[in-house]
Amino acid sequence: MAAGGALGSVARFWIGLWLLPLSTALPIGTIAINIAGSFIIGFAGTLTLPSGRVPAADVTRLFILVGICGGFTTFSSFSLQTFDLLRAGAPARAMLNIALSVGICLAATAAGHGLAANLVTDS
Repeated sequence: MAAGGALGSVARFWIGLWLLPLSTALPIGTIAINIAGSFIIGFAGTLTLPSGRVPAADVTRLFILVGICGGFTTFSSFSLQTFDLLRAGAPARAMLNIALSVGICLAATAAGHGLAANLVTDS
């Protein structure tokens, strides 16, 4: 699993570096990585299901979906889980997942930023 995470992380680094010149007004690198990771997890996750075109063992699926995609972007996991809720006929839970994930994570980012900013100014 660590090897998959390393592959995903290295790919994220190089793609982010490559797109850095385009990322002045918006984090284009991050957006592109999240879109690519979401596509890859949807594609690989479906293709390698037991009923898929290329069925794969659980360990292989985890290597790709958790290792590589997780190292590349956790947004892909969030996207797949939300999509699965929609496919399961649970749109309210899917919307709640979106609201909680985006809202609480944004609030946690703000809280972490605030804490760190206070530690810097208090020193």
